[in-house]
Amino acid sequence: TIINGFVSDNVDLILANATPALQAAQAGTNTIPVLGTSVTEYGVALGIDDFDGLVGTNISGTSDLAPLDEQAGIIKELFPDAKTVGLLYCSAEPNSQYQVDTVKASLEELGYTCEYYAFSDSNDLATVCQSAADASDVIYVPTDNTVANNTEIVNNICQPAGVPVVAGEEGIMSGCGVATLSISYYDLGVATGKMAAKILTGESKVEEMPIEYAPEFTKEYNPTIAEALGITIPDDYVAYEG
Repeated sequence: TIINGFVSDNVDLILANATPALQAAQAGTNTIPVLGTSVTEYGVALGIDDFDGLVGTNISGTSDLAPLDEQAGIIKELFPDAKTVGLLYCSAEPNSQYQVDTVKASLEELGYTCEYYAFSDSNDLATVCQSAADASDVIYVPTDNTVANNTEIVNNICQPAGVPVVAGEEGIMSGCGVATLSISYYDLGVATGKMAAKILTGESKVEEMPIEYAPEFTKEYNPTIAEALGITIPDDYVAYEG
């Protein structure tokens, strides 16, 4: 594997982009420093119970997790009259499960009825998405890698059905969502690079570096999908221009 090649080459540091890469790096080495980026929840990804923000091993990094209660708040702000929210996610991705469980609690506190719509991989995404669209007023999608790679499938089902999708991050929103509370992945990459520099120069030890989170979040909307669905967006949302 790629990770085994890095280990054989005795590289100075491994950068793992997204949860599957981080898990592969965890399995491949416990000595070479590993920094994750675009990883949502490290405790879930690494199998650590009661995670307090410090892995304490050769692994650290940055998280793309936006506050899930505020994600739920976006649904309440944009769709106050909706009753049912479908939670669409890949059951093979632990981070996605964590997010939908957490956002479900927040949504139920806001008065919504939530239903899980879990698919196992991209092969059954369309079928499950159709079920969600048929039964939901709004669909929420977390930072799910499978959906991120197949947003066209989701959009081709939800937009004609008139069902808005609120996404966990900007990339998914750009393909199939109407709005999100998102971080800047560019800024996240810069932060990860600064962590790497500290490790490589000896300024910091990876086992002593807590996970870093984005300092700010932006309410964004997809003007194309919002217009297609006839949704009026508040002035404090920024139009996505990617």
